[in-house]
Amino acid sequence: MEDQESISFLTQQQAAEIDDLLISHLGFSIDQLMELAGLSVASAITEVYRPSKYNRVLVICGPGNNGGDGLVAARHLYQFGYKPCICYPKRTPKPLYAGLVTQLESLSVPFLPVESLPQELVNFDILVDAIFGFSFQGNPRPPFDDLINSMASLREHNHERQKSPAIVSVDIPSGWHVEDGDISGQGIKPDMLVSLTAPKLCAKTFRGPYHFLGGRFVPPSIIHKYKLQLPPYPGTSMCVQIGKLPQVNLKSPIPPKLLEKDVEANPFVQFQIWFDDAVAAGTNEPNSMALSTASKDGKPSSRMVSLKKVDQGGFVWCSNYGSRKGREISENPHASLLFYWNILNRQANVRIEGFVEKVSDEESEQYFCSRPREIQIAPAVSKQSTEIPGRKFLQQQCKELEEKYPEGSMIPRPQHWGGYRLLPERFEFWEGDESSVHMRLRYFAQDVDGKKEWRIVQ
Repeated sequence: MEDQESISFLTQQQAAEIDDLLISHLGFSIDQLMELAGLSVASAITEVYRPSKYNRVLVICGPGNNGGDGLVAARHLYQFGYKPCICYPKRTPKPLYAGLVTQLESLSVPFLPVESLPQELVNFDILVDAIFGFSFQGNPRPPFDDLINSMASLREHNHERQKSPAIVSVDIPSGWHVEDGDISGQGIKPDMLVSLTAPKLCAKTFRGPYHFLGGRFVPPSIIHKYKLQLPPYPGTSMCVQIGKLPQVNLKSPIPPKLLEKDVEANPFVQFQIWFDDAVAAGTNEPNSMALSTASKDGKPSSRMVSLKKVDQGGFVWCSNYGSRKGREISENPHASLLFYWNILNRQANVRIEGFVEKVSDEESEQYFCSRPREIQIAPAVSKQSTEIPGRKFLQQQCKELEEKYPEGSMIPRPQHWGGYRLLPERFEFWEGDESSVHMRLRYFAQDVDGKKEWRIVQ
């Protein structure tokens, strides 16, 4: 893995000039470059996401060369043992692209209509963003604007990480500015970026865990002309990983990082920063949180649930309304959440206290419909916190429900299942390390001239 600091980054103009030189002066054809780029992308994916675990891949292709790279990558992924599907809503009529489509069709790789997305996105293990490359300018138009927003929402609002697909962007995360990155802050946040030829300037702002360089075809004349510093490729590989995650010396005390002057004034923003750190560090199920409730007579209980969404309105999870936690919330709507992440050799946790309310039926329907079919069946037959004859009883109920609603039909959301939202009144961020120096920062909600403001205490 190569240090990103020692690698060159290209401007949009430099990237365009290099592409032009490769084709006009150095004898490369577009289909050659596309083949090498697509193979690089597929190779990078196999380095991290093994087909035994990440089998279903959706490649979303745009109308230009980036989309062609995606089509080539899909063909190689098929040969590597994955099960790719393609979404290619604006097909380019040129023979090169038509040939790539024919190759995939001959392998029986499905082409999905854009109308079936974004609901289907969560059913895949990997999403390959091959929509727009470095030459794209302006605002995305339909249908690509909705596709980009749907992929972005998977990271911004759906923190069900154990079920959400990994996002792999080809060269540029679609919707990003090629030099300035995700200007709005609302764009795609890929887990993997595969830069081609050389990283573009926007890659400096990439915060995902996996950054690869692909395209092992840059001749010395271009390296010298643009004074490029590129990493060596290992062995016969078509890609090389760049950009190390921060490492900590276990033998040295770790200085406290949680200082009032360095944190965000808004605790929701501070939470998102820590959550993203936990995701980037590869924490297992970073969205898992301990939910503590109490009965009307003050007897507490705790259990682990999965965060579905967080925004300025609060923290959302889903549950059976008739479960013990559901009954306790109806009796006593005060609750707390606890996140714990052991990351980068330091411990971090966040505790949130507040008032719980049900989300709207519309929002619950949206969550339910976004779940894979097999995950929809469980809440439909489960009667949490009640006694049952045994496991076979549940299995039989699941079988009966599957027969009642065969593949392709919609399973209705059970009325006893839906979302809850905790409206925070207090946050506590706690950080500890091997030096036994623990820091705590608390946010308290207070009313100032009719507006909620947060007071920070260290």
